[in-house]
Amino acid sequence: MGATDTRKIIHVDMDAFYASVEQRDEPTLRGRPVAVGYAARRGVVAAASYEARTFGVRSAMPSSTALRKCPALVFVPPRFEVYRAVSLQIRRIFADYTALIEPLSLDEAYLDVTKNLRGIPTASATAAEIRARIFDETALTASAGISYNKFLAKLASSRHKPNGQFVIAPGTGAAFVEALPVGKLHGIGPVTAGKMNRLGIFTGADLSRQPLALLHRHFGKSGAFYHAIANGEDNRPVVPDRPRKSSGSETTFSNDLTDPAEIEIGVLEMANEVWAWCEKARAFGRTVTVKIKYADFRQVTRSRTLPAVITSAEILRAVSIDLVRSVLPPAKGIRLVGVTVSSFERQESSPPKQLDLSLGSHGGHFPTILDLL
Repeated sequence: MGATDTRKIIHVDMDAFYASVEQRDEPTLRGRPVAVGYAARRGVVAAASYEARTFGVRSAMPSSTALRKCPALVFVPPRFEVYRAVSLQIRRIFADYTALIEPLSLDEAYLDVTKNLRGIPTASATAAEIRARIFDETALTASAGISYNKFLAKLASSRHKPNGQFVIAPGTGAAFVEALPVGKLHGIGPVTAGKMNRLGIFTGADLSRQPLALLHRHFGKSGAFYHAIANGEDNRPVVPDRPRKSSGSETTFSNDLTDPAEIEIGVLEMANEVWAWCEKARAFGRTVTVKIKYADFRQVTRSRTLPAVITSAEILRAVSIDLVRSVLPPAKGIRLVGVTVSSFERQESSPPKQLDLSLGSHGGHFPTILDLL
């Protein structure tokens, strides 16, 4: 884009969102190390307050590890309906400033304020006003990154956390990126960062100096993206209301399971949760994927795509059970199962009729006619 067409992008990231909501709603939790999740042996931390983070507690950490790091840690069960309601409240604030809002999750979003609905002259002033309104209306703090593309805005939002904002001005992106370790660049995960390190690529500057052909050879199609971000370049637009591609739910068992009946019960529960979302969102899919994680953390998936959208919870349950039975009985314990529906076809009312496969329950077991699909 030319200098006169420079975008103004804001990345807004709520500060320890789930944990902050819990501390807001329960005054006795304020100032204490809080983890959203369950303290059960197989529990996982969904979010950690900043007080907990000072002890090294992080999201996705096993609860047992978190308690070893911070014995005074207070676990609070998640309330996703509350988090979703607050997220919608924040989204309405965003809409007062721009129609170009791209949510990434309940607690973060990109905003393109190049055309500012309130006529605020700078993106920095816009971000400051949005953050102030979020605090006034929700009693929660947010951090923001401001720049001329999405990649740099997201990098900037973590610079002055919590409750701060940072600007990477036009023309300064490459200089900002060059000193950063490649593992700090959004879009480069731990495995890729390790591979880059083995190639002698440790910083953004190292990455920007690599020939594009070399990056293509080692990283395939992603090589061009890595080269671009190392130079502070990212032409992706802010895409409002990006269609959701899948919906899934998973559970970690309190003990490793080997009994097929118990494993199937877990799969049925996950299928029911996914179907509840599908009905509420009026989004019906054709592809079912079952995820299985064993006691040694090895993971496998089984998928099936139907010729038409899934029209009932019974069909989703039957397909899910049929898929998981392909790995039963397990050679070793199973610690986690998950069910995901994808290949959505959105409907305004009820899903279209599908061939009746007579997939009812028979003595607690599902028929294997689904093998024909």
